[in-house]
Amino acid sequence: MKSLAEAKDKALLTYKDRPLVRKGNTLYYGHMYDPYVAMLTINSSKPFEDLEIADKVTIQIMSTDPSTNPADIVVKRGEKKGLYQAMDIASIWLDRYIKQAK
Repeated sequence: MKSLAEAKDKALLTYKDRPLVRKGNTLYYGHMYDPYVAMLTINSSKPFEDLEIADKVTIQIMSTDPSTNPADIVVKRGEKKGLYQAMDIASIWLDRYIKQAK
């Protein structure tokens, strides 16, 4: 039997088998039950034909442990040009941090 979290994950947009949720210019990437998730913030965008595409994106790897001191929640931070590069590095960083936590 699937857990409630697994059932909810099926309804979400995913990237490399992790859920991706967007609220405004902020994207949350990863499972909240994992020890870490990524928060991506679109800082600027630029026009491309009829669309606005992300230009500068800040990536933050954050601990999901509720007992973590608020000053220590962000364990890694960086900035990339473009959403694809930001998503790609967020995926790599999450893999590393989650593997270290296990």
